[in-house]
Amino acid sequence: MRILMVASEAAPYAKTGGLADVIGALPAALAAQGETVAVAMPYYRAVEQQLAAIPRVAESVEIWMGAFPRVVHIRQLVERGVTWYFVESPDLYDRGELYNTSAGDYPDNHIRFAVLSHAALAVVRRLFRPDVIHCHDWQAALVAPLARRAFATDPTFFGVKLLFTIHNLGYQGIFPPAILADLGLPPDLFRPDVMEFLGNLNLMKGAIACSDAISTVSPTYAREIQTPELGFGLDGLLRLRSRVLHGILNGVDYGEWSPETDRYIAVSYSAADLSGKRACKRDLLAEFGLPHEDLERPLLGLVSRFVPQKGFDLVGEVAERIAAEDLALVALGTGAPEYERLFRELASGHPDKVAVRLAYDNALAHKIEAGADIFLMPSRYEPCGLNQIYSLRYGTVPVVRATGGLDDTIDTETGFKFREYSGSALLETLRAALAAYPDKKRWSEMMQKGMARDHSWSASAREYRALYRQLGG
Repeated sequence: MRILMVASEAAPYAKTGGLADVIGALPAALAAQGETVAVAMPYYRAVEQQLAAIPRVAESVEIWMGAFPRVVHIRQLVERGVTWYFVESPDLYDRGELYNTSAGDYPDNHIRFAVLSHAALAVVRRLFRPDVIHCHDWQAALVAPLARRAFATDPTFFGVKLLFTIHNLGYQGIFPPAILADLGLPPDLFRPDVMEFLGNLNLMKGAIACSDAISTVSPTYAREIQTPELGFGLDGLLRLRSRVLHGILNGVDYGEWSPETDRYIAVSYSAADLSGKRACKRDLLAEFGLPHEDLERPLLGLVSRFVPQKGFDLVGEVAERIAAEDLALVALGTGAPEYERLFRELASGHPDKVAVRLAYDNALAHKIEAGADIFLMPSRYEPCGLNQIYSLRYGTVPVVRATGGLDDTIDTETGFKFREYSGSALLETLRAALAAYPDKKRWSEMMQKGMARDHSWSASAREYRALYRQLGG
């Protein structure tokens, strides 16, 4: 089948989070299984710095939004069997960051990503007519209402199916209703059954209402978002559309995340020979300036955005009691000032056991996965999660909260998990892991079982292929 994906980021071209990892890997996995796949995304400054020489295949494409057209160009690259269409509009995408600065979101984000959606439909008209348009998150959500309502009489889209994937329902693209005209949308879309949401315009709601099918990134999250607790106000609509809602677990790229081939870690190792993991632990302690004595303690690793979703309020509840345990802790991430302060103060109070790096550092994230003994993910909610899957591959035993993809990927053979969202439940489960650590035989078996689990993209791609064929009838 012919698949066009539309997304706001993709590794390695432009990345802020897990969405980029998905779009960087899933299209190539589908192409390897015989599908014809293309991707439309913005030509950001970060993309231009890597791919400045790629040719334009469509120039001066007019995007009509409101009374005046915007002009974009389309550049093309073919990589790993996937055709990439980059939407070039320097005034919208030639910026230092993808979505925001330290002062907040770009105020014209609604324009920037409406142009992406309009441009993706122009790609369909001019360059690549697919069987399925597969859109990801709110930044690509306008494709569905545009195709189904604004361009309902355009024969280009007759028979083309629409799939919308929710990567995180907590970010829906909610804007004041005044932007309706700015986006070139007919006013009849501003209705409670389509895009109106508590008096505002909700882009993701429009995609959920207008797509032929909806998916999300783990089976458990597909169930959770139909509840008031994790539905973020859209649980009623999602229950209404539950017959076409699918949960497909994300995969990971083992070409990038495997201790056998990882270029960032001190020593390679495998499930058959775990000896290199101790050398990676020694290297990680040195990287963070922790004493050599911590080599004998269980080393707890944490790599995350420091935001409420990730459960850092629970960590704050029991931080001092965690630090009092016989362990060492290394943390990497940035985010909310109160959580950054939490880790700075914890490291300051326990310099021989706790260290933090307030940064985004991909190489160091690899070192933590390889060098830690235990990986902590106490998320309030987690649509899929990738770090716990990386941890399995690196023989780093996860301690997670049983939510979303964390619940789907971790079991009692490979890790430890708790359900109650409380600091006491987190501490109790962490203590269970610490109590198991001295039993080297049991611990090694748990490591090896985790390393044997297959969460590659090939398995996820097969599920998406089946869904595409179901949509195609």
